[in-house]
Amino acid sequence: MFDSIYSLSVTPGQFFLMAAASLLSGVLFSWMISFRVRARRRYFIVLSVLPFTVGMILTFVSGNIGAGVAFGGAFALTRFRSAPGTADEIAGVLITAASGVAFGMGYIGYGVLSLVLLGLAFTALSSVKLFDHASLQEERLLMITIPESLDFSGVFDDTFARYLRSAESAGVKTTGMGSMFRLSYRIRMKNPAEEKAMIDELRTRNGNLEISILPCTESMTAL
Repeated sequence: MFDSIYSLSVTPGQFFLMAAASLLSGVLFSWMISFRVRARRRYFIVLSVLPFTVGMILTFVSGNIGAGVAFGGAFALTRFRSAPGTADEIAGVLITAASGVAFGMGYIGYGVLSLVLLGLAFTALSSVKLFDHASLQEERLLMITIPESLDFSGVFDDTFARYLRSAESAGVKTTGMGSMFRLSYRIRMKNPAEEKAMIDELRTRNGNLEISILPCTESMTAL
């Protein structure tokens, strides 16, 4: 079961066995993590076929240096444009691609086992609060847009002292073609129920421009 099914030359039966095993286990893995990963349906379709795709490539170029070089050159000429993925999405792609290597080398048992075990581990670890820390869950990302003319050094300090337990600057960037600044802070509220009152007070300072409060897990895409 855990020996390679490939001999010196790949027979049609061996190839179709690899295809069936990789596609079925890919679909199973995608279904398992779909309960924990928030992504579009198309993402899980891609994960389902990725093990077979990688396995097929390795099957065709295995032992053929010329084919490997040709495939590498064609791959290098292709540009992929996509939105940055979350850690969950990237992990799913890496897991399915790694299992595809096992399938491409003929190790069907290892490929299926890796997808099933990693799918179970991913689901189990996502279900328990092993890595959840209360202090991090309370942290929010506050972004305040201000006009270019406003000196933002210490302008919100009294408001922060009134509503926040802590406020740490997370960066400054220009926006609106340089006509405005966007200030980012990592904050912890004293009382989450006072969030609206704090925003209303901040609006009087920034000229009623945009203010947003987001979970810190979204900080990378928001900044």
